[in-house]
Amino acid sequence: MYKMPEGGPFGLTAASCSGAGGRKQKREKNMGWFKNLIARFKRNETEEYFDEEWEAEEAVPQIDYNNKEQRDDYVRNCLERMAEATRELENLTFEYDMVTSYLKDMEEIEALPPEESDQLKECAKRVSLLQDSKASFMERPHRITDEKYQQMERMTEDVEEGFQKLTEAEEYQNLIRQDLSRLDGERHAYQYRKNEVMGIISDTRGMAVICVVALGLCILLLLLLQFFLDMDTKAGYLVTAAAAALAITVIYVKHVDARKELHRVETGINKIILLQNKVKIRYVNNTNLLDYLYLKYGVSSAKELMDAWENYQIEKAEREKLRKAELDLDYNQQELLQILKCYQIKDPAIWLHQTEAILDHKEMVEIRHNLIIRRQSLRRRMDYNKEVVAGGSQKEIKELVEKYPQYAKEVMASVEEYEKKFTN
Repeated sequence: MYKMPEGGPFGLTAASCSGAGGRKQKREKNMGWFKNLIARFKRNETEEYFDEEWEAEEAVPQIDYNNKEQRDDYVRNCLERMAEATRELENLTFEYDMVTSYLKDMEEIEALPPEESDQLKECAKRVSLLQDSKASFMERPHRITDEKYQQMERMTEDVEEGFQKLTEAEEYQNLIRQDLSRLDGERHAYQYRKNEVMGIISDTRGMAVICVVALGLCILLLLLLQFFLDMDTKAGYLVTAAAAALAITVIYVKHVDARKELHRVETGINKIILLQNKVKIRYVNNTNLLDYLYLKYGVSSAKELMDAWENYQIEKAEREKLRKAELDLDYNQQELLQILKCYQIKDPAIWLHQTEAILDHKEMVEIRHNLIIRRQSLRRRMDYNKEVVAGGSQKEIKELVEKYPQYAKEVMASVEEYEKKFTN
């Protein structure tokens, strides 16, 4: 396992480079890496930390070590690589320890006696079933939206009364519409009859004019016959007078009856109009009442309100089941945690989401295999950063000091300055 090199995070001391004493430094471990570990347990592939083409030997830069600017850049580059390698080693070491700890926990669980193992599996089975039940509920299509659910919950005591009011108002609305429709039909019938009577009155007036004109012509003809042809026209006068009297009497009676009928029809129309206006006021008031009730209960009909109430009842029952299931799940999870703590499991909370591995040996084997592969990958990355990056950079600085001893103090001053900056 990786340990911090002596002489600070860069592993350099004045004694190793120029004979002077160095300082030892330690850094705290980063605790945030294990949160993403469990999410990657079931991945079959492993991650490589660099491409194959990068495994080749690094190119050697052409540095003029007598040039202060190039020399300082070279030393700074080496120190930065060592600092980056140290940070990476800390992170990798933490994750490596956690993977190892998880593997040890798996060994502890698999090594349990049969009775204790059965107890653990029984509890894990209950947790798994409750988790599946909760997941099924969360994935199911909801009968009612959360907003509608909360609205119905607020109106629990008023829904029955509201449904009754809406039903009565809608039924009354239908009756009013039927009355308006019937009155409108009667009004049209009266209007049609009025037009007929107006036609009869107009016809009787015309017939009266025709009778008068015909009477005048008959008298004129009789006068011509009497005076110019010396004919006896007394009978003609009598017949003409009788015919004219009869015709005028019939026309008059018909005209009077038509006038009476017109008055009756107009009176009926006025009564219908007054009744229509009265019914229309009721219609407007009832419509306003319905609009208010629809707005109050957030629906467009009594049927919609009843459907929403029924869906609310079903949703409420299902949510109550979910609440009880969550309580049972929490209880069984706590029980599972207590059982695991009794067996000295380092991080029992992880197993709350890995109950399948407790119940199924194949699942446990698969997770162990993936963890072993991941630990090997971490080991390679740790070796690379320790040996290749940090060790190589440390070696380059030592070689620089040994080859150019006249710059030893300057190089070590840069090392100490960068080390202070890194450790602060």
